[in-house]
Amino acid sequence: MKLRLSRQRNQALTRTDVIVVVFVLFLVLVFLLLALPAVNSPKPVPISCISNLKQIGIAYRLWEGDNNGKYPMAVSVTNGGAMELVATGNITACFQVMSNELSTPKILLCPADTRRVWATNFSTLNSSNISYFVGLDAAETKPQMFLSGDDNLAISGIPVKSGVLELSTNTPVTWTSLRHVAYNSHFWTAARHKFVGNIGMADGSAQQFTTDGLQKALQQTGVTTNRLVLP
Repeated sequence: MKLRLSRQRNQALTRTDVIVVVFVLFLVLVFLLLALPAVNSPKPVPISCISNLKQIGIAYRLWEGDNNGKYPMAVSVTNGGAMELVATGNITACFQVMSNELSTPKILLCPADTRRVWATNFSTLNSSNISYFVGLDAAETKPQMFLSGDDNLAISGIPVKSGVLELSTNTPVTWTSLRHVAYNSHFWTAARHKFVGNIGMADGSAQQFTTDGLQKALQQTGVTTNRLVLP
């Protein structure tokens, strides 16, 4: 019996075949890189807002390191702080005394805040350039107190106006949820972060909270009343 030899030969991939395979694999990789962030990241808040609050928190820590462990809200104006001014609702003064630590006023504006504009320098800084509140009584010794955070707060559905706000642990505070709200002849651009918001803690950290999380965080501050100054 004669064995028949196959006339077929194993064919190697041509250069064109290799290029096609590599190109297809590249397209698959690009698709995965674009798809994964959308699947794995449930947070709708731009990372730059959290980054702003972290930088502000660092500035506070640097400033208190040179001022006997106290933030500007607890240091008299005569000693280089902003205590008397902030207590009357002058939020700008607090950030102006920290101008060296903050470096730029741009981090005081949330990118999603369409009501306000960038400040070019600290000398002309005012509330129209600031998106974040100041925790009037925040201290490093109580790390869970509110130091700073998004100012688009509402109580019983009514947006909070600028000035000093006192929040007790049972205050029905929420993030604003409507796109435009008319109140006392003022129009508020709301829904800044789509039902979530960011808070900078007295220890210098920054966290994102839903409305429920905001109320729980308020109860965990360690004080019965949090006084906030809103721009």
